[in-house]
Amino acid sequence: MRAGGNSKLGRGGKLRQPAVVHNFTNTVLWVYIILLLVGGLIGFFKANSRVSLISSSVFAAVLVLTQTGIFKPSVSLMLVNVLLAALLVVFAIRLAKTKKFMPSGLMLVLTILALALRNIFKD
Repeated sequence: MRAGGNSKLGRGGKLRQPAVVHNFTNTVLWVYIILLLVGGLIGFFKANSRVSLISSSVFAAVLVLTQTGIFKPSVSLMLVNVLLAALLVVFAIRLAKTKKFMPSGLMLVLTILALALRNIFKD
């Protein structure tokens, strides 16, 4: 009889521990949420823009809720994609209006990256 990988036979009594899985897509989203909040705060403090602060806070709060596990994973993935797509449109419109890369152009690029990375490397 052959001993399995987690069998006490042939392992000297040591059980193999499963590898720690690092969820890359969740890390991407958490970094995006932090950058979104920081952008809203910068907009508020530099330009006294309450709209930036409120909109970034609301979007960030809903994105955080998707990561807490209160939604089914399929609903969470869809909701994150819809929210990121909405933010992509918002930042694209702002960039088209202002013709300035900072801050809307940078957030547009970060939103595209977050959306792409989450869908390329989804579990």
